[in-house]
Amino acid sequence: MPTIVISEFIDEGAIGSNFVGFDVLYDPGLVDRRAELIAALADARALIVRNRTTVDAGLLAQAPRLEAVGRLGVGLDNIDVAVCAARGIPVYPATGANDAAVVEYVIAAMLILLRGAYAATDAVLSGAWPRTQLFGREAGGKQLGLIGFGAIGRKVGACASALGMTVCAYDPHVAVGDPVWSQPWGKVASLDLDTLLQVSDVVSLHVPLTDATRNMLDSARLARMKADAILINAARGGVIDEAALAAALRARQLGGAALDVFLEEPLSKARAQVFADCLHLLLTPHIAGLTVESNVRVSQMVAEKVRDRLAGGR
Repeated sequence: MPTIVISEFIDEGAIGSNFVGFDVLYDPGLVDRRAELIAALADARALIVRNRTTVDAGLLAQAPRLEAVGRLGVGLDNIDVAVCAARGIPVYPATGANDAAVVEYVIAAMLILLRGAYAATDAVLSGAWPRTQLFGREAGGKQLGLIGFGAIGRKVGACASALGMTVCAYDPHVAVGDPVWSQPWGKVASLDLDTLLQVSDVVSLHVPLTDATRNMLDSARLARMKADAILINAARGGVIDEAALAAALRARQLGGAALDVFLEEPLSKARAQVFADCLHLLLTPHIAGLTVESNVRVSQMVAEKVRDRLAGGR
């Protein structure tokens, strides 16, 4: 029976460089075969997952020898952290390892939606020349509103500031007098959520999915945003009411949106129909934090932490 079970994709170099001498079961399709996953965990000392494997109390109960859970990413909403803590099982996320990838995704999505010119290829190839129809907007002089002002939010703010944007943020977990509101690149206005939505040209989400953040942006709050505002969610699905967002886009109450995360993942064809006929909408399959480089960093970080934990108990 395997010592280490890896149920979703990982950079295989991290396996080879860290798990010499361990019996490893690496099967990235195991996430979709729960019965086989449970059977594989009977004698396992470690489980490594991404965001699709549900590590709940039922699964953990079938892994009596488990000593570590590695998370190839940062969100922990798919892992019952309380049960792990009660059993003394540390959970190792890849904190910081994919920050750069997420930041670049947010900035790229913002610029694409503001400029509005990058879907013209087919028209140009057909002989059309829609030059006067593609007047876009510049980032410089606009206001970026960050919902959540943690590590990634601050890095997004730094990039936006370099583009000439002003930055404000809403984060009830950061005190008004905290020095983080004065960044090396400038001061960040600490606003309440409703005010941030009213004044921001671009809003980017950087919060986990909790009871407090679920459907945080509902139809009432979306209606407070500027009619040409851009909304970006590369944080967690469920924070935005997807049906309300789709309705706002269809009614041209927003200037555009980019979603990398969804309440249901993978997004089924039936569920995706909520976004049918939406204008200025970019959808991607939870890949903001996934690049060639970040995959290596994330995999190596988590593999090292799991290896060290298990090595201590040999």
